[in-house]
Amino acid sequence: MGKVIVMNWLTLDGVMQGPGRPDEDVRGGFSRGGWGVRFSDEATAAQMGERLARLTGGNHAWLFGRWTYESLLASWDAQGGPFKDALINADKYVASRNPAMRLDWPNSTLLQGDVPSAVTELKHSSDTNLVIMGSGVLIGALISAEVIDEYLVMIAPVVLGAGARMFRDGVSASLRLTETAATGKGVIVATYETVRAAA
Repeated sequence: MGKVIVMNWLTLDGVMQGPGRPDEDVRGGFSRGGWGVRFSDEATAAQMGERLARLTGGNHAWLFGRWTYESLLASWDAQGGPFKDALINADKYVASRNPAMRLDWPNSTLLQGDVPSAVTELKHSSDTNLVIMGSGVLIGALISAEVIDEYLVMIAPVVLGAGARMFRDGVSASLRLTETAATGKGVIVATYETVRAAA
């Protein structure tokens, strides 16, 4: 059986919106984008990659909400580089309420209807791990349905006081810290696993 793993950059106050560039995500009038750039370096990227490889055994597909799928892939397609090829060539599952949504990138499959149930079925039907980046609305739905297994978060030493948070109002989860490290730029790279109540 596969796992569902969230991998995101967060601020110390839990904001996940727009870490990459000022105009990355201006929804809701958000004007503080690009906050993660000054904390990112090759050592952090290498640590994230190594940690993700250990969590997934190198066997994973991507799981995105609609907005993240469209914006992230468009951004990396324009930038080029090795991460572009990894995203484009990998299997991708996309959650959307729109059954007519166009999937413009290869190896993409649309999930619709009861998305938590569809993700649970994917987990149980394969040993492929599903990795989520961005996708705050999707994460909230999966937390509520107790589908997420692990979180790999890069917590930057900055407080924004505004923006979309990964753990939004109304969702709750019990987590266990399994690994942590700090980078030279003060980023805490932390891995948590979900603690589920005994059946």
